[in-house]
Parts: sequence; C-alpha cells; structure tokens
Amino acid sequence: METKSTASMADGNGLHVVMFPWLAFGHIIPFFELSRRIAQRGHRISFVSTPRNILRLPKFPPHLAPLIDLVKLTFPHHPNLPENAEATIDVPLHMVKHLKKAYDDLEGPLARFLESSAPDWLIYDFAPHWLPPVAAKLGIPCAFFSIFQASTLGFLGSPSVMLGIEDQRTKPEHYTVPPKWVPFPSIIAFRLHEAIRNSDNLSLDSDLHRFGSVVQGCEVVAVRNYREYEPQWFGLLEEELYKKPVFPVGILPRAEQDGGDEKDEKWVPIREWLDKQGKGSVVYIALGSEAPLSKEEMTELALGLELSEFPFFWVLRKPPGSAEDDLKLLPDGFEERVKGRGVVCMTWAPQVRILAHPSVGVFLTHCGWGSVIEALEFGLPLVLLPLYIDQGLNSRVFEEKKIGVEIARDEGDGSFTRNSVAETLRLVTVDEQGEIYRAKAREMKKIFGDKDLHDRQAEEFVQYLEEHRSPTKAS
Repeated sequence: METKSTASMADGNGLHVVMFPWLAFGHIIPFFELSRRIAQRGHRISFVSTPRNILRLPKFPPHLAPLIDLVKLTFPHHPNLPENAEATIDVPLHMVKHLKKAYDDLEGPLARFLESSAPDWLIYDFAPHWLPPVAAKLGIPCAFFSIFQASTLGFLGSPSVMLGIEDQRTKPEHYTVPPKWVPFPSIIAFRLHEAIRNSDNLSLDSDLHRFGSVVQGCEVVAVRNYREYEPQWFGLLEEELYKKPVFPVGILPRAEQDGGDEKDEKWVPIREWLDKQGKGSVVYIALGSEAPLSKEEMTELALGLELSEFPFFWVLRKPPGSAEDDLKLLPDGFEERVKGRGVVCMTWAPQVRILAHPSVGVFLTHCGWGSVIEALEFGLPLVLLPLYIDQGLNSRVFEEKKIGVEIARDEGDGSFTRNSVAETLRLVTVDEQGEIYRAKAREMKKIFGDKDLHDRQAEEFVQYLEEHRSPTKAS
C-alpha cells in the first residue's frame, strides 16, 4: 500500500520546507516533531541547526529518514561563551544573551543555504529577527512556529506593540495586569517579581523585538496547542492582533516517548521503586535546569516536600556552569531523613515513563509548556512553581482552567515557604477541596492523550502550506 510520503515523492508535488529552531531543546524537539509530521505527508525537510545540536537529536523513523536532511551550520565563535556551547543547556542563564548574539551571526551562512536550496517554505522560531527580510529578498514564504501558548502571544500583543511603535509598556508594573487589547475576562499577567526578573527579555531591544519582527514578517503562524484549549486567544491573535492565519498544530507529543525498553538500566531501578508506592501517591518534581532555584528556595522546597510526608521523585539537575557540589544543593541531612520515601535523582530521568506510571499522582512543575503537556497526557494535576520567561503566564492559564494550584509566594520578592509547599501539595493530592483540580486534569487526559486529534490539527497546517506555496515554485 502506497503511503502519503511515497505518493508525494512519486508525483513530484512534494514541498521542500526548511526548519530553523532557536537553540533550546524545548524548541528544537517540537520543531523536530513538526518536521516529522510534515515529512509524513511526503514533503522534504531541511532541519537546520548547529553541529552539536544536530548530534543530540533523536533518530527519525527509517521510512521518513530519506525525506529529512540534517543541515549543520558551524556555530560562530563568541568570546563570552564556553567552548562547545551551542544550546541553552550548555550555559548558565546569564550567558543566554551571548548565545543569542552568536545565533544572530548565523544570518550569512543561513542566507547562503536558502539561496542555494530555494525552499518552498521557511519555518522559523521567535529568535531570528533578521530572517524575514532575508526570506523576502529570496521570495521564500515564511511561517512562525510558536512553542509558546496562544495566550502568551496574546499577552505580548501585536507586532507594532512588540516593536514599540504603539502602546509601549516601559515599567515592570505595566506587565502585572492583563493588557487593554484583551477583550475578555482573564487573569493572565505577570506577578511583579516575575516582571522584574523578566525585565531584560521584555525590553524593546531584546526578545520583544525578536517576536515582533518574526510575526510581522511571516505569512502564517503555527502554535503548539489545539484551538479548543484557547479558543478566545486564537481568535484574538488571528482577527485582531496579527490579522493573518493562526493554526494550532496540536501538542506534538514525542513519538519515541523516551525510547529504550523495559530492561533499560536507567529505567529499571526507577520503575522498581515506583512499583512499591501506592497508586497515585507519588509527587513527581522537575523544574528544569535553565532557571535554577536560589539556595534559599531550594531549601524551602526540600523541607516542604519533607513536611508533606508524601513519597516523591525529584529530578534535580545542576544548572549549567554551576560549581556547586551536588550534595550542597540540599539541606543538611535531608536525603537521610527522607530515605526510602523520597528519591533525589541528580542525572537524566525518563520523564514521560515516570509520569505514565500509575503510582505518580501529582506533578510539581516550573510550568514549562512542554513538560506540562506530558503530564496532562496522563491526567495529572499540577502544583505550580513558575520560575522564568513565560512560565508565570502559563501558570495563570493552568489556574484559570483549574488544573493546578500555584505555591503561594510573597508578592514583593517572590519567596515561598516550606509550609506553602506542603499545604499546596496536600490540597492538590488528597484534600477534598482539591478534587476539582484532579477531576479537571483527568478531563484533559481525554484531549491531550488523543494523538489522532493532534495529528489532524498538524495536518491542517501542512495542508495550508501545500495550498500556499510560493507561486513561482507552484508553476
């Protein structure tokens, strides 16, 4: 039986699509998954990144591999970056600005590649503000693929707002209320401490300018979500803020789901420990490593877990560039006191497999959209501890939808206490009044676990690309 991919190759109507993600694996992997779905419809992909990032990619399925070229652009040297740093996981948070500067220096090599390959479409991320003019000069239509939720894009505003042409927000306080262009009730805004921490990214000469430029310069926008989850926000983007097509492409769940098999040496001891715990009793904690907790926050979180008395599995990764000894990250005697009840994992762990295990009942998360997607696939309610960038806005959405509860913080400095950690865990895990969050999360499983639904949404976007290829190429 002829597949879509072989049919398109045979009739010669396949597109050539170039994918160019930002240098963070929370971006690279969704671009990878969208590439896979485009290739499934018989189109050729050029996936462009730097050599080390290409080497870290998962493998494409054998039947799609002939359609996908992995294009390595040598990463430009930057004097303020460590050797071999090519992604956000390679550098501490304060060095990401230098990573962006080096990324910007890919303009010349990428322009030469685009000129020589003449693709039908270019799909890019939020960061390459310089790329739309390059593509326009070459006559290549562009799509902006957002790994951020539609609500985050709506909060940032129209391109003219992001570029500082109108309605400038010049103080952190301006970001602590829903913007005036949102016509429906919403609590989506930053807390003051979040806006202050994000001030560099919200400045007009930083990420806002990047967002404004890529949205202004594209023909169509794709968002990692589904329309029914954020219907008002999709409508606001398409009809008022962007005035161009905005497609949900589904949540793009990972095809391999951590890979490996049940006898994998890293998974076996984790599974054996989880098997000994009661159904739905375990708190899984993963806060990423790119926006680390302070020493004080780490202490309060650890002591809150101890105080809660729930079994827990905590993936605790040292931030890049940290000289801190693993054991010094935690309070004195903590691991000994929770031995048997709690596990602190200082290395990589198979997150999707852990979330899927029946003993896991709650996910304590930094509110990164990619991680939350994986939890909602299994109907897990959330305890919310946003740390950086869009995570505070995501947290407000999850609270609005009653699928999670945020750990209470001091409004001034954003600090939290061990008691607030323990109380929130009890509420979401076992308290009677927390049943609404557990029930709402179970409802989400029906949607987030429906891979066919999300594949169909991605197909609608790909169909748009097919129908709106460059007129010169279509002829």
